[in-house]
Amino acid sequence: MDLQLDGKRALVTGSSNGIGRAIALALAAEGAAVVVHGRDPERTGATADAIAAAGGKAAVALGDLSSDDPAREVADTATAAFGGIDILVNNAGGLGADGWTTATAADWLALYNTNVAAAVRLIRALTPAMRNAEWGRVIQIGSAANPNPLPPRAAYSAAKAALANLTVSLSKELSATGITVNTVSPGPVHLPAFDDFAREFARAHHLPDDIPAATRVLLNGPLANPSDRLTEPAEIAALVTFLASPLAASVNGANLRMDGGMVPTVN
Repeated sequence: MDLQLDGKRALVTGSSNGIGRAIALALAAEGAAVVVHGRDPERTGATADAIAAAGGKAAVALGDLSSDDPAREVADTATAAFGGIDILVNNAGGLGADGWTTATAADWLALYNTNVAAAVRLIRALTPAMRNAEWGRVIQIGSAANPNPLPPRAAYSAAKAALANLTVSLSKELSATGITVNTVSPGPVHLPAFDDFAREFARAHHLPDDIPAATRVLLNGPLANPSDRLTEPAEIAALVTFLASPLAASVNGANLRMDGGMVPTVN
């Protein structure tokens, strides 16, 4: 299927590794010119090099999105790389001090800034040009913790819920402009960070230091889902790439869960 992304220009935040890297590679494989964003020059450059090695077009924008001026510099660098940005994927985010008993109000604000305000900064910087072009895509990477909040990750869950909420608001704000805004909310993803989590789980429950075995225990218990598996980064990337395409023009204001059916909600 031709997703009609030739000539489109994308910025994928936090694309030096993990889900963001998979998204950047997938968009480039479909013909989009991709600006790879990160804070580590070596890892960010490695993603851009991988795109170029596969015959794609890539540029790099380095910077922290946690305050206004550096975020504006990232937006300006991305815009200058290919003469504009048509597709913004707000993937950058992260964890921090969390939980009702340990996180302070300042910790909650820090997580909100990392996961929500960073996206808002780039939305404000890049959507005016999309309005002028009468075409654009804004895609947020959320979490299954949005509709299914986790007490140990209370602040993170609330921040991801805010991200899904602002997606709907922004889709209404950009009504009839040719810009769509959507959220993709993964559940547990098969990444090195999950391996670390599985190892910690095994240690805490006095299980052998066996990541596949610990993963199976998790999938049989707290992470049980009808698909009985973890989500692969490439699967998330495929959905994001479709949403970024002209073929998804009628998908707007949606929160698309990719969690194997783990979250027990009708959506």
